[in-house]
Amino acid sequence: MCFVPLFFAVDAVGVLPMFIGMTEDLERRRVRKILLQSLITALLVAVLFVFVGRALFEFLGITIADFMIAGGLLLFIISIRDLFSVKKSQREVDVETLGAVPIGVPLIVGPAVLTTSLICIQQYKLLNTLGALVLNILIAGITFWFGRFIIKIIGSVGTKVVSKIASIILAALGVMMMRKGIVTIFLPGT
Repeated sequence: MCFVPLFFAVDAVGVLPMFIGMTEDLERRRVRKILLQSLITALLVAVLFVFVGRALFEFLGITIADFMIAGGLLLFIISIRDLFSVKKSQREVDVETLGAVPIGVPLIVGPAVLTTSLICIQQYKLLNTLGALVLNILIAGITFWFGRFIIKIIGSVGTKVVSKIASIILAALGVMMMRKGIVTIFLPGT
């Protein structure tokens, strides 16, 4: 099912410390507004890409196999970078647009989610992928809403461990996508 690869691509627990760090000095009402803005932005970008991404590829002459290889390589690079980084990058942001950028895009819906979505459409069909996308984005929202409580339970070390495990699984998904893309190019119809 496409829920699982999208779950690891969204990596809500891995993004949680950044969300907390960016919103910790804000009042609860403001955090709710930022969270809503981030979820709406992430949903709009993901759904739009699901519908337009394929047509864009056809226009550019990119095949699904090409995208599987490029997307798999990108997922692998992102996961390796996350595995070996001590802290995910964080920069100064405008509080008014914080929910849209960088939380909605690229933290919730970034290259990993977009790549995985198009591959999932090919394997699991459009409605299943859309359902999994929406569900995973909502899970990210719930995770962020209860973020302070989650961090108290699993601690900052637990959050880092979960994030690193998600990165390892994301790397494996990237290798799997590259393998399938290569097989599709060299052995069409398999």
